[in-house]
This record gives sequence, structure tokens and C-alpha cells, in this order.
Amino acid sequence: MHTSFEVPVLSEEVREALERRRPVVALESTIIAHGLPRPRNLAVGAELEALVRAEGAVPATIAVVDGVAYAGLDKAQLERIAGGEGVRKLGHRDLAPALATGATGATTVSATAFLAARAGLRVFATGGLGGVHREYAQTQDESADLALLARTRITVVCAGVKSILDVPATLQRLETLGVGVLGYGTERFPGFYLASSGEPVEWTVHRPQEVAAVMAAQDALGGPDAALLVANPVAEAEQLDPRVHDRVLAEALEECRARGITGQAVTPFLLEFLVRATGGASLEANLAAVRGNVALGARIAGAWAARP
Repeated sequence: MHTSFEVPVLSEEVREALERRRPVVALESTIIAHGLPRPRNLAVGAELEALVRAEGAVPATIAVVDGVAYAGLDKAQLERIAGGEGVRKLGHRDLAPALATGATGATTVSATAFLAARAGLRVFATGGLGGVHREYAQTQDESADLALLARTRITVVCAGVKSILDVPATLQRLETLGVGVLGYGTERFPGFYLASSGEPVEWTVHRPQEVAAVMAAQDALGGPDAALLVANPVAEAEQLDPRVHDRVLAEALEECRARGITGQAVTPFLLEFLVRATGGASLEANLAAVRGNVALGARIAGAWAARP
């Protein structure tokens, strides 16, 4: 059984940046371990960290290695997570058993947001959030991301929620939970692979400084420690063709029903189906969205660090 006094353990670079009030951006590790084929996953992990640095911020990729949670991975740790051998997928509820049993795992949105906030990081960039699943009335299936974000003060830059989910129901749930949503340069909530889900957002901002001002207002108000979502659409030129998306998603959902796939198996099945049926185009749109979110996250972290 493992115990560690510091959760998460900060890399020297991350610790120094926090002490000097330099911008830091948290990055999740499931995209590296479980979201991409090898060896491309390791290259993308390194690329996302480089994008953060190019914007003048410090990347803090988060993962658990041998029962120790880290914010900021060295090259060997990144390679270990990308290797995939025995690397578990960890939501925030899995962190305690992972730490206690010495497990190695990649962190999902909920686990990354939790550990980032524990480390004192304020900005986290990812792809698309989890949310309320289609046919929720029958399955009661909702991502753990939402409840965790309702009680975690962190700003999450994302391309909306995964388009395989029930987007209107997810937005309704975010409202119920008191999680703020800002459209970045858009009046429509993004659709992950698509620039727009067709759903409206109540608030639109256009500059990183405006996001930092909302974050400061959150702190001044006090109250529940809810997250702030910055919904940043993938560029239209890089989105998946909406007609292809809708057709393939309908086929994927039908296949899911026919095979009786339920619960946690649904999301990976649908995402894998989309990659296969679109000839990899959905994966490229996903990566384009993540790159945009990571660069914007670094600019928001910069604006947050620069405030008086």
C-alpha cells in the first residue's frame, strides 16, 4: 500500500511557475493512453505540451504513476502513460484506490480537474466533456464529469461535450448544477467534432482577458466552488462534415442498440465507430479541437496570471 504526503506531486517546473505566478495549464492524460493509436499518442502528448509553451505557459499533464498522482510529467512518465501497458483509466472516484494500490493510470476530465484544483491550478484544457447520455430516461447514464465540475473551482476550456451525447439535456444539467458556460467567440454551444451543436449559449466572450474577469468575479462572489466552462468551437474548416457526422452517428447508435451495448462501453464503441466509418476524419476533427483548446487555455492562463 502506498501513501504520499503531497497529492498531486508537482514537477519542479510546475511548482516554480506557481510560486512565481506564471501561467500553468492542466492537461488530461486519457487522450494519450486511451484516446489515440500508438505511436501517435505520444507525439500528440508532446505536441500539446509544446503548444502550451508556445503561448508562454507551463503545461501540467496529470496522471498517476505507481500510486503517485503527478501534475507535470517528465519524458519517462509520459512514455509510460503512452505505452498503455497496464495503464488504467481513472475517474476521480478511482483515485483513492489507485494511490493506495500503487496503480498506474491516465486521468479523465473528472480526475484531472480534481487533481489540478488540488494543486492550485486554475485552467484546464481538454477536448470534449462527458455529459448526459442519450436515452437517459432508461439508462440513468450521466458522466461523473458534471457532478465533479459542480463542486470544483476550475476553468475548463473544451469544445463542448461529445456529440454522441444528449447535448440539450447536458446543458440543462449544467444549469441545474450551477456550472457557468461561456461561448468563446460563438453564440452557439460547440458540438465537439462540429463547430456548432445548434444549441444557444447565454454568454459570449471574445478575449482571454474577459474570461479572466469572469473567473475573478466568481471568486469575489464566493458561494459554491463550481467550474467555469469556456466552450471553444473547432474551426469550421477543420470540423467534421455535419452531414457525414449525423449519418454516421445514426448508424453507430443503431449498431449499439442492435448489439445491446450499454453503460461505460457505449462511449468508446461510438467514438471508435465514428473513427472507422469516417476514415479517421472524426479523429482529425477531435485533435483540431483539442489543439485549439490547449492554445486558448494557455492564453487564458496568461490573462489570469497577469491580473493585478
